[in-house]
Amino acid sequence: MTPVPDAPLLVLFNAGAGRHAEEDAAQPIRAALEASGRAFRLIPLQPGRSLPQQIRAAVQQACEQGAIVVAAGGDGTISTVAHEVAGSGCVLGVIPQGTFNYFCRAYGISPDPAEAVQQMLDGVVRPVQAGRVNGRLFLVNASLGLYPQVLEDRESFKATLGRSRFVAGLAALFSLLRRPVQLTLRLSGEGHDSVRKTPTLFVANNALQLQQTGLVPAPEDGQEQPSELDGRLHAVLLAPVSTPRLIGLALRGAFGTLGDAEDAVLHFPFRQLDVQARGYLGGRRIKVATDGEVHWMRAPLRFEVDNDALQLIVPTPLRVPAEPAAEEPSLLASLLSPLPQGAPA
Repeated sequence: MTPVPDAPLLVLFNAGAGRHAEEDAAQPIRAALEASGRAFRLIPLQPGRSLPQQIRAAVQQACEQGAIVVAAGGDGTISTVAHEVAGSGCVLGVIPQGTFNYFCRAYGISPDPAEAVQQMLDGVVRPVQAGRVNGRLFLVNASLGLYPQVLEDRESFKATLGRSRFVAGLAALFSLLRRPVQLTLRLSGEGHDSVRKTPTLFVANNALQLQQTGLVPAPEDGQEQPSELDGRLHAVLLAPVSTPRLIGLALRGAFGTLGDAEDAVLHFPFRQLDVQARGYLGGRRIKVATDGEVHWMRAPLRFEVDNDALQLIVPTPLRVPAEPAAEEPSLLASLLSPLPQGAPA
């Protein structure tokens, strides 16, 4: 399917902190779109509690005007916009401006804003898969336990020490060293009916991220990089190991050998999985992170795949980078390094 060639573009981007940050984010997008001659409008997103309302209003405008919604930012910003676009009937375009850009890379979208704009203008529309947890859409991953705690510790450290790779890594190390809380989870669905004790449950919707850890095999030479996980999500649970062993597992993930730690890692694909955390009966709330943003959700949790969640503009022909950038951490190594930028505050 080819998008309407002259449909206007409503570009939603993370304004960041201050006027200079807003202009820095908008400038390369504005320049590329002005050069194309395509009608467009830039809409800065102001972080805060009103963010969903800002996005919802913009999506409604796009639907009324027959426009394409374009999300510019990191995985977090794109995920937040995608949650509102899903089910609206609008087509979604994306321009990566984050650190890791797992979602964009899975579909071969260039990290260079000017090139990404051109790919979008020349691209085709295809349905793409997302995950949901209690109805909340996620594009890359969702988790509970250790990972949401890392995110919150990072924000506390950032408030006093500023935002940097070093500060994010320091906060993650602090989260590990203070002995993560062990969750007791009942898993049910698709042949899984068990109780597991674990510091974290991580649910992935991104083949590239899992390949970096060694949990799923990378494609052979000459094979196409899969953008999705064969219509499924992928659950990862760690055994209740000591702190030194937990750090060791993070290092295994960094070197792509986490799959070899069979005694400490349980992972499996699924289409739907119900999760009940002991102590969260009767509708009590539990912290869940989706694409770098922490939410409170009612237990029990239902994780499920949404196979045709979005109509996304992708490059033609589909092109995916053959190798990840050297500085990008894997699933567990991300605990010891910065988490994806671009997530709304």
